[in-house]
Parts: sequence; structure tokens; C-alpha cells
Amino acid sequence: MLKQFFILCSGSDVSILQHCSNGEQNKYAGIGATVFFTAVMAFIAGSYALYTVFDNLLTAIFFGLVWGLLIFNLDRFIVSTIKKRSRKRDELIQASPRIILAVIIAIVISKPLELKIFEKEINHVLLEQKNDMSLSNQAQIAQQYTPNITKLENNITHLENQIATKEAKVNALYATYISEAEGTSGTMKLGKGPVYKEKREKHDAALAELQQLKTDNNAKIAEAETQITALKAAYEAHVSSTQPIINGFDGLMARVNALDQLPWLPSFFIFLLFLAIETSPIFAKLLSPKGEYDFKLEDAETAVKTWVEQKVNERKLLLNTDMALNNRIYDDIAKEDDLYAYKRKKARELMQLQADAFFKHQKKAL
Repeated sequence: MLKQFFILCSGSDVSILQHCSNGEQNKYAGIGATVFFTAVMAFIAGSYALYTVFDNLLTAIFFGLVWGLLIFNLDRFIVSTIKKRSRKRDELIQASPRIILAVIIAIVISKPLELKIFEKEINHVLLEQKNDMSLSNQAQIAQQYTPNITKLENNITHLENQIATKEAKVNALYATYISEAEGTSGTMKLGKGPVYKEKREKHDAALAELQQLKTDNNAKIAEAETQITALKAAYEAHVSSTQPIINGFDGLMARVNALDQLPWLPSFFIFLLFLAIETSPIFAKLLSPKGEYDFKLEDAETAVKTWVEQKVNERKLLLNTDMALNNRIYDDIAKEDDLYAYKRKKARELMQLQADAFFKHQKKAL
């Protein structure tokens, strides 16, 4: 049962092969088994590749099955269309486009399996790329908020400097009127005289201005700090909203690019393995001598070809004979006087009818 299934997978003519030797049947069963298991590997590879795209197991299995059947049909077609020829050169020319197609299929099948085999290494490369992308994303987003934050911080610094300058001025006025009262400077007279009162008034006026300045500037500073807090919150929200996009950067194309950054030799050997599997049925047929099945198949095909050519030639001869007979018959009829007189009479009648119709038409036009 299994042998018959693999023979069916090889694309050979079962009705011819069942009358061949066991060795011939085993050869084509081996070819069919290679075709079948290549399709199985294609199904696995296609399902994994599509799972990285859709993130849905059932969808990936369905489309992977379609992909596996497509590869199975292509491989079966490639193997079944290779015929044994009398010269190896003709066989090689015949197989060349099929070998190219097999190479393409091997590349398509091997790539998803390479992604699965080197999954841990690819995840490490993707992690480094995601970290770099996160830092770059944060820097780009910061460019949208940093100028405004810096401007507000500079404004706060300016307001604080105004308060500090005013405080220094008030402190200086305080020291002046105190030293005047103590007689250590100014008029050098001890006591609270007119000069002391004048300096005290200046200090009190500056102190009132300082209190008003603190009230106004502190309100402005509080407002600026509120704006800075809002901008920082907006920055964090923007980073948080864009981070899932970076975290999801592990699709099929990203993994293929990450695989390209790994050493190429292991991937190349995996590709060679699948190339050998994919092309082995073709080379098996090319290298094997012309067997019993090939002779019987050629006999069946040439029999049909000869029969078709015979039928075509018979139809050509029949057509040529019929044309020759028709020419002779019509030549003989053309020489009969009765036929000539009858056709002359009918031609005369036809011309009379045409003349009458033309006369009636012209009469109506007048």
C-alpha cells in the first residue's frame, strides 16, 4: 500500500509500471518518497513562515498545507516530465530548466526552516535591534518636547535669579540702615536720626517690592513647572504608545534580515541539504540507465504517435483524392450544352428582373 502510494507520488504511469520488475518499481517508489517528504518539509516550513506573519496557528496550518500541496505538485510534475533519451546531452538540456526550478524551490523551502533552526540567535539579534530602535525612538520623540521644556526651565531660572537679585538688594539696604543706626557708617552718628529713617524707608519699600516679586514669580514658576510636568507626561505617553510597535518588530522580513547578519556558512549548508533533496529525483533519473519502464513507456508513446501520424496522412490523402474527383466531375459538367442553355436562360431572367426593379425605383424618384 505504501509502495503504491509512493509510486503514485513519483508521477509515473502506474498501469505500465505494475508490469515491470520489482527493482524498477522500487526505484520509482524511492523517487516518489523523496517528492512526498519534500512536500512535507515544505508544509512545515510554509506553516512556520506564515505563523510569523499571521500569529494564528490554524491560518498558518491551512496556508502551509496549500503551499505543501503546491510544492508536491511542482516536484511531481518536474520528475514526471523527464524522459530518458538516447543521448545524455539531450537529457541534460531537457532537465536544465527543471533543475533551475528545483533550485528555486529549495531556496524557498530552506529559508523558513533556517529561521526556525536559528531562532534563538535571531531573537538575540532582534533584541539588540529593538534596544537600538527604542533609544533612537526616545531620542527622536525627545526632540519634539525638549526645546519647550528647556525654554520653560530657563524661564524658571530667570525668575529665580530676579528674586535672588532683589533679595541681595534688600539685604544690602537692611545692612545700610542698621549700620547707620549703630553709627558704624554713613553719618557715623549713633541713633535713629533722619538719615536712618530715610534708609529704613528705602529698605521697607524694597522689601515690599521683593514680597510682590516673590508672589508674582512664584506663580509664574508654578505655572511653568506644571507645563514641564505636562510635557514630560506627554513624552512618556508618546514613548509608551510607540514602544509596542518596536516590540512587535519580529515579523518575517525582520527575521530574514536578522538571519543575514549571522554567519552564512551554517545557512549555506542547510540550503545545500535541501537542494540535494530537491534535485535528487532529477539526478536519479538522469544518472540511471534506461530501464524496463522507460522502454515500455517509449513503446506506448511511439505507438500512439505512429497511429496519430497515420490517421493524419490518411485524412490528407482522402482530401487530395476528393479534390481531384471534384475537379474532374465539374470539368465534365462544364462541357454539357443543356446545362449551358439552362444557365443562360436563368441569367437572362435575372437581368430582366434587375432592369424592371431599376426602372420602378427611378420612376418613384421622379
